[in-house]
Amino acid sequence: MHANTEISRVAIVGTGLVGGSWAACFLAHGLDVVATDPAPGREDKLRHYVEAAWPALTKIGLTPGASTSRLRFTADLKEALAGAQMVQENAPEREPLKIKLFANMDSILPPPAILVSSTSGIPMSRIQSECKYPERCVTGHPFNPPHLIPLVEVVGGAKTSAETIERAMRFYSAIGKRALHIRKEIAGHVANRLQAALYREVAYLIDQDVLSVADADAAVCMGPGLRWALMGPNLIYHLGGGPGGIRHFLEHFTGLMTACWADLGSPELGPELQKKIVDGVLEEVDGRSFEALSQERDALILGLLELLSHRDKAEPVAARRDTAG
Repeated sequence: MHANTEISRVAIVGTGLVGGSWAACFLAHGLDVVATDPAPGREDKLRHYVEAAWPALTKIGLTPGASTSRLRFTADLKEALAGAQMVQENAPEREPLKIKLFANMDSILPPPAILVSSTSGIPMSRIQSECKYPERCVTGHPFNPPHLIPLVEVVGGAKTSAETIERAMRFYSAIGKRALHIRKEIAGHVANRLQAALYREVAYLIDQDVLSVADADAAVCMGPGLRWALMGPNLIYHLGGGPGGIRHFLEHFTGLMTACWADLGSPELGPELQKKIVDGVLEEVDGRSFEALSQERDALILGLLELLSHRDKAEPVAARRDTAG
């Protein structure tokens, strides 16, 4: 059991890519994990995913007691929930399904266990709507793959208690996540909205033949994406203002910024544009398999996380805040 959190056993409900990655993450932090999924063949796929993720997690650093042997699988939901202090739900993104599933879990597992959804956009207010104990239901939205990406968006519903939000924040922080409390329910939460805003313009530029699919990817990952990974847009613009900082930047570039906003596109992502994007992506992929691309992505993420960890060890957050302004 982690210090500062009462959670030592987690139930994983739904073991696709997100659920499998969560399972690997929790196991790496010394937790007992019981996973369940009604689809045939899910146990073998889950165990294969966890084993494949384990070398990367070992490189990051395992908590004492961490072991893949602490993973158990059952097809029975009631059995999976028994004794869990927290549930991380990862069912398909269908609102009626999640509402029914949460009501079912709520009837099986008594409080004070927390029921958490990985939903990427369905409001918790709707997911918890048929629960007897809605106050213990909360969203904990990860970014793929959760065993590597630190960000988790914690969002309460209309009936979620402040205590549940605090417990979820404390738990995710204890296992090394950067937990963000999203203070209002909004479609897509926050980070997905930022992604959608950028991709809308990417799709528009491709649609208008401004550049190719591959060049659109390069424009992000070889340009601003490098900076965003290190600081984020607000601090980057603070530096862009020179010694005068963000105040100077806004005073001098607001006109240019708002002119760009007015000119942004709003493409229709219809069949023709979809085909154009698909063809471009497949050309960029150039025959590489899903597994090969995933391994390449994960290796690069590991390298970046290692770099960021050196920065954080060398200069505490408080010190960085002092020098940023």
